[in-house]
Amino acid sequence: MTQRTTGAGRRGRPPGTSARELEVIALRLFTERGFHETTVDDIAAAAGVSRRTFFRYYEAKSDVLWNEFDHEVETITGLLAAAPDALPVMDAVREAVLAANHYRAEDVPELRMRMSLLSSVPELAASAARHYDAWERAVSAYVGRRTGQPADSLYPLTVGRAVLAACRAGYERWSARADADLTVYLDAALRALAAGFADPVLTAEPQPVAGD
Repeated sequence: MTQRTTGAGRRGRPPGTSARELEVIALRLFTERGFHETTVDDIAAAAGVSRRTFFRYYEAKSDVLWNEFDHEVETITGLLAAAPDALPVMDAVREAVLAANHYRAEDVPELRMRMSLLSSVPELAASAARHYDAWERAVSAYVGRRTGQPADSLYPLTVGRAVLAACRAGYERWSARADADLTVYLDAALRALAAGFADPVLTAEPQPVAGD
């Protein structure tokens, strides 16, 4: 995107500029120039917005790569709040995770760039804990409500952490194979978790459905 100016010569905000657009621009600049070498001003200029506008969306430069992830947390939280109590807990969690996900095989190159940055830049790696914790707490809070236990008690915590671990494993395997939507791997991982990882569940890799 190029910088736009108003009639008074001041930089204006292009219609439709969003957190997602800033994320894409930042990811490109981080990959081309390096995370530390890219400033907030660089990102804002490339998007044609002000530094102030950038900070309306993000509190820090490191947060920009977590936009989609944080949106997923919000979506999962809303879906779980609306899940019927008649639905088994693990089914509700799995359905919410799958509904919140939208990554397809063609998205893998972008996700690989993000993963490379998150694993190679200490500042970004350190920021991961806060975002993963929010994802985990969304599930634990739901399990706590459904079971009548505090969200930080044993079983809600166990489910939240196990679900996050299963989803991260599914994400890593999907990014390695790039042969289907991410939901194929998340669904398989969460079904296996709900089944207690019984031997029959663990015998084969998930396979994309014909036509996906």
